[in-house]
Amino acid sequence: MVESRHPVQTLERALEIVETIQELDGAGITEVAERVDIGKSAVHNHLNTLADEGYIDKVDEQYYIGLSFLSLGSHARKRMSIYDTAKEEIDKLANETGELVNLLVEKNGKGIYLYQSKGENAVELDTYEGKRVHLHCTGLGKAILAFRPEEEVEAILDRHGLPDVSANTITDRDELLDDLEAVQEQHYAIDDEERLNGLRCIAAPVTDENDRSVASISVSCPVHRVDETRFFETLPDAVLGTANVIELEHNYS
Repeated sequence: MVESRHPVQTLERALEIVETIQELDGAGITEVAERVDIGKSAVHNHLNTLADEGYIDKVDEQYYIGLSFLSLGSHARKRMSIYDTAKEEIDKLANETGELVNLLVEKNGKGIYLYQSKGENAVELDTYEGKRVHLHCTGLGKAILAFRPEEEVEAILDRHGLPDVSANTITDRDELLDDLEAVQEQHYAIDDEERLNGLRCIAAPVTDENDRSVASISVSCPVHRVDETRFFETLPDAVLGTANVIELEHNYS
């Protein structure tokens, strides 16, 4: 994680405003000003500038993320070789399991959903390509953390903490580190309603030649529809098999 020694405060504010609007899925000037703790006139000026360039859309008195960000995100994703390598295998796994299959990468200590594929029975969630999440509360994130150096994991936890996002979220650092040790041993991670109530996930890392995680994949399914045998035996085998294929193609093709 690289942090600027001389951050530009105006740019930081603009990005904070954009992220707030994304998080709220649309917001007015007053709401944004309260969130970022700056004056309404400053927020108004930022929003108007962003709107003029197509990065923010104004509908009545609400502001939303504009389509100009789509071009930037698509360009950034195409530059990542793991996306091209994994996409076809992710689609295959979604068709095979009938569930929602995800590809996640880590950036600046958080997870970013890079690609999703929906099987015929896939559950509809709040996730989408480009969404950022904390790593500690998802199987995808834990699969990535388990295959990173200890000092890097500690730095991520120091920076982002362990916020409680559901009743089952692990918020104790020692408990999380114990969980990551188990992930290392079995090579897959479990998210048992740790980010969303009613949702279970099985995730596996995609590692490079040095056994460092570069991404992770998961199968997500509602608790009421998956029995213990499928969740703890069938799905882990399927996820691990797909992760292995992606690793081989990513590292040696």
